[in-house]
Amino acid sequence: MGYAKGRAKRRDILDQATALFGEAGYRGTSLREIAARCGISHPGLLHHFPTKQSLLLAVLELRDEVDAEWITLGAPRGAAALRRLVDLVRLNATRRGIVELFTVLSAEATAADHPAHAYFVNRYRTLVRDLETAYTEACADGDLRPEVEPALAARELVALMDGLQIQWLLDDTSVDMDAAIGAHLSTQLTP
Repeated sequence: MGYAKGRAKRRDILDQATALFGEAGYRGTSLREIAARCGISHPGLLHHFPTKQSLLLAVLELRDEVDAEWITLGAPRGAAALRRLVDLVRLNATRRGIVELFTVLSAEATAADHPAHAYFVNRYRTLVRDLETAYTEACADGDLRPEVEPALAARELVALMDGLQIQWLLDDTSVDMDAAIGAHLSTQLTP
């Protein structure tokens, strides 16, 4: 019973930290604020996450774990993996707090001294590599238009996704992220 309660409290802390980091940014949020929102003491929060940096990294890792489980369901490859991104973008449109958190933290983490700097450098490196692999597989399967170069297409897709997220956060009534990603992919993939 105690273990399950500890896991539930840890998840609550991660959820509240996600919300606060999304609202005020990493640097604008204190551990005391997170503890108060969770209804626990500051030392109680430190029992689960000894530093603010460890909490931030746990928040980011949880987001990636949840998304990775969902996006790799059924082990899609090539064009199917690329098209699965449209579904992920559609899902993100229902998770404003997560999108805000990611957008704020990725911008803050461009500073070399930010605790999540290495995380984001690695995340983007891995994402671009994985997308390049999917584009290369699509090419090998005959599903990619011949003028599309996989390495460049991978970087362009990441830039488009991130740019659309910012535009959507600023005005979610005029930006349809998943439609834009789907339209972009349709110019690259064969029908």
